[in-house]
Amino acid sequence: MDILAVDDEELALEMLVDTIKEVKPLAEVFSFKKYSEALEFAKNNHCDIAFLDIEMRGKDGIALAKELKEINSKTNIIFVTGYSEYAFEAFSVAASGYVLKPVTTDAVETTLENLRYAVKAKSSHQLFIQCFGNFEVFSEGKILTFSRTKSKELLAYLVNRRGTWCSVREIAATLWEDKQDSETLQGHLRILVADLIKTLEAVGADEILLKKRGMLALQTDCFSCDFYSFIKGELDAINSYTGEYMSQYSWAEFVNAYLDKSN
Repeated sequence: MDILAVDDEELALEMLVDTIKEVKPLAEVFSFKKYSEALEFAKNNHCDIAFLDIEMRGKDGIALAKELKEINSKTNIIFVTGYSEYAFEAFSVAASGYVLKPVTTDAVETTLENLRYAVKAKSSHQLFIQCFGNFEVFSEGKILTFSRTKSKELLAYLVNRRGTWCSVREIAATLWEDKQDSETLQGHLRILVADLIKTLEAVGADEILLKKRGMLALQTDCFSCDFYSFIKGELDAINSYTGEYMSQYSWAEFVNAYLDKSN
């Protein structure tokens, strides 16, 4: 996800960028204080979303939005301002959202969840995830090596949840079934998340992992998976299931029982 952030006030721009990154930590955010620099960047680079301050010196954000739309009509425009009276004019240029200052994570998150134009995930289909038999991850046909077995299990659990947001407490309770939740356990999980991101980054697939406050999920359209293909009814995947699903993980037994009944 490539995001443009434009505000001619430095402090306001920094706060905007920090908030966007908190909501979308894996997004690429490009920030500009000058209208002309932002426009020049957009002419030469793809932008999925543009957060634009409306009141800027010289040309305002409305004018910039119109020019960005001429470059790419599918750019999601989100106006950021301290004045609510601009709402009608903002939506007259088919804006995807309108966020009042001071910008909050809740406002940004809500707006990004309701974009006018869907943002296509960057392709990582060189990544194939095998769930039938033992859980394995293949990058360009080669097995991906994990430095920590629990990092691999963390990814397996998220694959198993098929894009559903999972709380860190839920994940910890699954990965450490015999231990009570504690700050130490949450610390171990944070280490695993960082390790998983590093492993995925090494093969250019880190965008598959989504993070928000206390939650993790996967972008399921960024990789191929035999389990997902099975659910879609694809014959090759159905034939590849021989009664084992993520066989090294005890928590996967419930899904395996479901697959046995479905097959």
